Amino acid sequence: MRKSKPKKRILLPDPKYNDTLVSMFINNMMYSGKKNVALKIFYDAMDVVAQKTEENAIDVFKKSIENITPQVEVRSRRIGGATFQIPSEIRPSRKISLAIKYMILYARKRNEKTMANKLAGEILSGYKEEGAAFKKKEDMHRMAEANKAFSHFRF
Repeated sequence: MRKSKPKKRILLPDPKYNDTLVSMFINNMMYSGKKNVALKIFYDAMDVVAQKTEENAIDVFKKSIENITPQVEVRSRRIGGATFQIPSEIRPSRKISLAIKYMILYARKRNEKTMANKLAGEILSGYKEEGAAFKKKEDMHRMAEANKAFSHFRF
């Protein structure tokens, strides 16, 4: 936008856990405006997580999101005919949204039977610092480390 930044929308917390991170996750998981379906999938996944671990499911979910949250990313920048991958810090809101998107993406690619089981599996593997979403974060960090020499091109 040319004139001003758009206003940040206030996100209402979800009904069960009273948490805005959960409602953000559910909104990202939703297809075609079907929020009740997304809510059911998420809450079923949290029940599975609660059964498999003897801990509070929402704490496991938050720790999992924290584990797969990237700190740096590489951005392409053209300088003098060559394209460089320049490592840069990620702003806090983008960190969370990237973590949520990676978790949902890799949960959908898993081989369990239902989406709730896939999501629960991805949450648990993120909690244990393994799985595809955690690997994606590690790869991003590795790319940034490899291209650290170009960090003086930062914009």
